Amino acid sequence: MRIIVIGKEGQVARSLAERARAHGAQAVLVGRPKLDLADPSGIEDALVETGGDIIVNAAAYTAVDQAESAPELAEAINGIGAGVVAGAAAAMNVPLIHISTDYVFDGTADHPYREDDPVAPLGVYGASKLLGEEAVAAEAENYAILRTAWIYSPFGKNFVKTMLRLAGDRDEVGVVADQHGSPTSALDIADGIITVSRNLLERPADKNLRGVFHMAGEGFANWAEFATEIFTLSAHLGGPSAKVRPIATSDYPTPAKRPANSRLDCTKLKEVHGVALPPWRSSLEPCVKRLIEEARKEFLRGHVG
Repeated sequence: MRIIVIGKEGQVARSLAERARAHGAQAVLVGRPKLDLADPSGIEDALVETGGDIIVNAAAYTAVDQAESAPELAEAINGIGAGVVAGAAAAMNVPLIHISTDYVFDGTADHPYREDDPVAPLGVYGASKLLGEEAVAAEAENYAILRTAWIYSPFGKNFVKTMLRLAGDRDEVGVVADQHGSPTSALDIADGIITVSRNLLERPADKNLRGVFHMAGEGFANWAEFATEIFTLSAHLGGPSAKVRPIATSDYPTPAKRPANSRLDCTKLKEVHGVALPPWRSSLEPCVKRLIEEARKEFLRGHVG
């Protein structure tokens, strides 16, 4: 199975590149300058030239706060570009997996969000991702949209890496405690994507495999609880740690509003695709361990000689 992955530096794209071989698959990453979601003119040619059995669109404009002052760019990449990719997938007659987000919801529900719950994004980023979902559905039939949340990994920028960095500089860190969600390992997402890919390719007539699904780590936490677990694991492994001071969202104002409830109900994905991501705590430990080991190696390289 040859998977065309749109995106080179993102957490999900890099995780797919790492995990594909273990599943007997090949992930071919394609991104800028060859394929730029902000420039629709070259998207289909780049995908055709790359060639593959299935396309995974793991690229996006993910700067949530910056999106508030750059709505045109966010819409171009997350909305219009996503639709062009879907049209190209349809023209190539290959399935498409499109990665979306919990930010399509406003966070006011009193339960984990199901796929059929009303969408109502709070900001530009969420609105642009919702536009992308709608564009994918309009341009293709053979697709699976996977909404996920609170992604972390050994790659790129994410909450785990930020907390470990802050713990190296201070004894106490204020972390929001009134936003709830499911921390999700990008490596787990990659494993799930590969299973969904095989299902789409092996059962082309099964329409139940198509549509919108939620994919997130099992269990829930608020950001302060997430940070506390990171520091507990890090301290156990001899890495940096800090005391967590729970704060309210109002104590940490940001340009973009965040949903207070980012919990996702992933029942449909398990029932239809047979995919259930591991508990977030069990996936967090190897990530923290890997980051600490990489930091130690980097430190040693910088002090050799």
